[in-house]
Amino acid sequence: MVLNNLNYPLDFKFKITTLASDFNITDKNGNYVAYVRQKMFKLKEDVIVFNDESKSKELFRIKANQWIDFNASYSLNDLIDNKNFGRLARKGMRSIWKASYDILDAHDQPKFKIQEDSAWVRFWDGFVGEIPIIGMFTGYFLNPSYTVTGVDGKAYFKLKKMPSFFGRRFQLDRLIDIDDEEESLVILSLLMMVLLERARG
Repeated sequence: MVLNNLNYPLDFKFKITTLASDFNITDKNGNYVAYVRQKMFKLKEDVIVFNDESKSKELFRIKANQWIDFNASYSLNDLIDNKNFGRLARKGMRSIWKASYDILDAHDQPKFKIQEDSAWVRFWDGFVGEIPIIGMFTGYFLNPSYTVTGVDGKAYFKLKKMPSFFGRRFQLDRLIDIDDEEESLVILSLLMMVLLERARG
């Protein structure tokens, strides 16, 4: 199964009423694209992507391929067609200063990179976020953005954290057209990245 005919921009909106890291993905018209749930209390990351909030159909599964650490990578699996799309790999120590991830296809060939646009936004978000009371409002004015580039050097997608009290909303725009299967690979990678980056603050 592939995610296709999507009306951009897509909104990733986290729920604040659950302990788990759950979020909805909707298109520009407010139609459901998917509902994402990260399983709690797992030593390895385990994420299920459902058709909507009813959780009546599992579409995709994302699982860490090793214990949680700086170099974990995450396999992206299609549950409908029972196949592997590829994996998202975090770029180890470089990700401490500025988020950087590789997206690889099912044959483990590099296809795309996700890079945070400004290391300073991350720095100030972390610094100001520790200040009592003031830190509660960083979600309104310190909002990172990420660019997805292909091996051809072109920018294909832009993901932005939108101003909000709990930093719970992200918006994804497609900049140029892309093959449906590669589009699904990128979207699955980005939703996993959002969970990882949000957990880091």
